[in-house]
Order: sequence, then structure tokens, then C-alpha cells
Amino acid sequence: MLIHSAPLAPAVAALRSGERSVTDFLEELFDRLERVEPQVQALLPEPERRARLLAEAEALQTRYPSPADRPPLYGIPFGVKDIFHAEGFLTRAGSQFPPDVLAGPEADCVRRFKAAGGLVLGKTVTTEFAYFEPGPTRNPHNLNHTPGGSSSGSAAAVAAGYCLLAIGTQTIGSVVRPAAFCGVVGFKPSYGRINPAGVLFVSRSLDHVGLFTQDVAGMQIAASVVCKNWHTGERVGWRPVLGVPEGPYLQQAEPAALAAFDRQLGRLEAAGYTVRRLPALGDIEAIARRHNDLMAGEMAREHAPWFDKYRSLYRPRTLALLEKGQAISDAKLDDLRRWQAALRVELENRMVEAGIDLWATPAAPGPAPEGLHATGNPAMNLPWTQAGLPSINLPAGRAENGLPLGLQLIAPFLHDEQLLAWAETIAQTLNDG
Repeated sequence: MLIHSAPLAPAVAALRSGERSVTDFLEELFDRLERVEPQVQALLPEPERRARLLAEAEALQTRYPSPADRPPLYGIPFGVKDIFHAEGFLTRAGSQFPPDVLAGPEADCVRRFKAAGGLVLGKTVTTEFAYFEPGPTRNPHNLNHTPGGSSSGSAAAVAAGYCLLAIGTQTIGSVVRPAAFCGVVGFKPSYGRINPAGVLFVSRSLDHVGLFTQDVAGMQIAASVVCKNWHTGERVGWRPVLGVPEGPYLQQAEPAALAAFDRQLGRLEAAGYTVRRLPALGDIEAIARRHNDLMAGEMAREHAPWFDKYRSLYRPRTLALLEKGQAISDAKLDDLRRWQAALRVELENRMVEAGIDLWATPAAPGPAPEGLHATGNPAMNLPWTQAGLPSINLPAGRAENGLPLGLQLIAPFLHDEQLLAWAETIAQTLNDG
């Protein structure tokens, strides 16, 4: 099988306590990686990866001989989406650009994970400049299907079980959607909660740094390391009231996905959760147009220093977006950012008025589409990203073709700790069903 159970939290406990040595753990991981990675193609090639990581592991064990002193991610290998800078690695961003053009200082989140005892497994494949032109990565559940994007390699490597934690980004749906397609947990925190320093931006107003694990408990550990002012041990003493945004937004999902979503909600209601259906996001087409214009305009400005010289190196969909963005004025971008701020207020006010704690939606319009020429539709993630609200994908069963489905949960701004605390109990309910 190309998928493998590799939850982060139990691995952290075993490595920090000394129940397992880091080198033994990595040797086992590499045996799996060498069997599976040639088919999944989630990582950028690195000829001496095993030797490098084992040397780093031995140094880590020497540095922390006592379990009592070991940091929270001691010995955990993590993947880094190839739009983040990491010391010792080139940044290519899924492009044909000369790597020296894209070089920069190490990303803040990479540095924090390393300081917490994490080891860089390697760079993970991204679509070109984190937009829609795909790389070679395949979905480990079915190699004929996309893993999603743009954080393709991060999601697939975690699903394949040779990467326990991976970093991604989301500008529209590039964490939650590939997590759903690959059957893993994908967490997009509140806007700005993870410092984006050291990333190649698509859109500074929309980009979020996000994370992938197989387990919510592991996600809580990882989030505590990189999220600003994280409150560890958040516990919520009541079941959240779930709100379902009825109307044009929800109808973007495929009929089979909506039927599966209804079954997921029924399972939660049977377990004692309250579900309230209410009209919301009725103007989703306008919201999507504003989002895409903001993304295009800001990406064009990010690429302005390179565009004329390297225009011929862009792939068609990326080039089309940049050309569209060049025609968007600064004044229009200012208006779009005001609409963006208003959307957050609107969605949070709607939650208060309706007495709901979390929005609940399908994480994607359906399971991963067949083929590797595209990465799937991010429509179910777009408004929540535009509003900067924290969201998470929870694996939630399978479609008729056997591919994973996901449940997306969204909390108010800066309620990330509550979201993960609730997600852990909701995930357990879904798994028990």
C-alpha cells in the first residue's frame, strides 16, 4: 500500500521519552520512503538524503541525551513546501527559474521547527509559484488522481507516511483541499498567525502558512511551535454548535459530496452536536471574483522584478494570471482589500446572530479528480481564506470510488486553539462512526 499510518503525536512521545531512538526511527522511515516515493513523487530529489538526516539525528541525540530536556519536535522529520527558503536547500518554486534568483534567508517557520528539534526531510513539490500548474506528485490513494495543490507534495508525503509533518501555504485552498484529497489533517490558521517571513508570496493579503499531519493531536503540537502566542492545552467544555452555510456557496459541491456531507452531519447530530442550517455567502460569485482579482494583482506585483527577464519561463496558467494582474490598478487593489476586511466582519457577525461556534462544510467539491493535469477546484475554501479565518480539514470517510472525503471546519478569527480542541473530539466522532 502507498498510504501508511504515521500520526505525529505518538511518534513525538516515543522519541522524546527514549522509547525509540531517532536513528532507528529514521532508518525505518527511509526504508518506506525508498519503496514509495518513486511512485508518489512528493519530494524534490536529494541524492544523500539518508546520510544527511542520520548525521543530523546523531548530532541531535548528542545534544539532548536526557529525555527531560528534549524539545517538542525532537527527531521529527518535516517537509518544506518548495516556496519556503530552508538553509542548505535551493528554492525552485516548481518553476524553471534559476534558483539563485529565488534565494533568500531561511523561513521563520522552518527555523522554529528546527529549533524545536525537527529535522528537514526535504523540499516538497509545489505547483509553479504555488498557483495551478502542477508538478509530478501523485495521490498515494490512487496514482491516477491528483493530490491537490498547490501544496501537493506536502499533503501526499504525509498521507504516504514517510513525512509526519509538512509545511504548506493556502492562497485559495492549497492546504485544506489537498489534505481532503489525500485523507490527512490540514490546518490553515488565522491570517498571520504563522509568520510568513521567508516564503515566496503569491498574495500578501491572502497567503496563509499551513500545516499537514495525520492526527489532530499532532497538529496541536506543531501549531504550538509556530503559531504566535499559542495557548497550549486549550480545552473547550461544550460541544460546538455547527453552522451550515446554505445557498449558492454550498451548491458548488457535487451531489455525491453533499450527500456524504449530510451523512457526516447526521453522525455528529446523533452524537449530540447541534447543527443549524442558515443562508450565507449568497454572493459567492462576487466574492470569488474579488478574491481572484486580488490574488492576480498582488502576484503581478510580487513578480514585477522578474517578469520581463524571465517571461518565457512561466507556464501558461501562471503567465495568464500575471498578465491579468498587471492590468489591475493599485486603487482597485485597495478596494478589494476593503471588501476582504468586510467579509470577515460579515461572517463573524453571522455566527454571533445565529448562535454558532463553527462553520461546517465539505472540504472540497468532491474527491480528488482523475488526472494530473489539474489540482482540483478550491471553491469550498475560498471565502474562508479571503476572510482570514482559521480552518481545518478532517478526514471523513470515502467516496464511492474509494478516495478520501473531508469535512472542513471554520472558526472565528484567532480562535485557532478552540478550533483544534473541537476538531479533536469531532474527528473522534467521525472515526467512530
